[in-house]
Amino acid sequence: MSQAQSGKRVAILATHGFEESELSAPRAALRSQGVEVHVVSPDGKGIRAWAETDWGDTYEADKALSDVDSTDYHALVLPGGLFNPDELRLNDQALDFVRGFFEAGKPVAAICHAPWILINAGVVEGRRMTSVASVAEDLKNAGAEWVDEKVVVDNGLVTSRTPKDLDAFNDKLIEELAEGRHSGQHA
Repeated sequence: MSQAQSGKRVAILATHGFEESELSAPRAALRSQGVEVHVVSPDGKGIRAWAETDWGDTYEADKALSDVDSTDYHALVLPGGLFNPDELRLNDQALDFVRGFFEAGKPVAAICHAPWILINAGVVEGRRMTSVASVAEDLKNAGAEWVDEKVVVDNGLVTSRTPKDLDAFNDKLIEELAEGRHSGQHA
């Protein structure tokens, strides 16, 4: 367990159809560092995973979106999958929650299709990012510099492409969490 992570709290915001490994692997990596992790869902109820090609397990949420604020956490993780970010990017409460992390300069980690949420939150312009290839044009159109790399860090914003990149994604998430607030992280 890392002493630098002691007492830290991280929110993982997700809803039905998140890519299972993109929630379970970061959660496990953070917990192994002694970080308190809360799965936050829109209604605070269990959410069903998508496991690569079919529906996976249901994960219990720790908190409802209406019961949390970005000030409660040191960082935010946004798992991908196709359905999860597509729904969350249309949820004003979710977008406000995400913006709060950027406004406070706190680390945010988004993988796969999750940058869709960041686009709708209006926080990607001028940022260097990666994502699953199908989101590349969306990011470019929103003003981000898209690159095809397994993990990209831009002032506390960590992005990765797919579950194959989870080891690098988790390592950078933990590193950025240890560093804390980033003055270049902004809404």
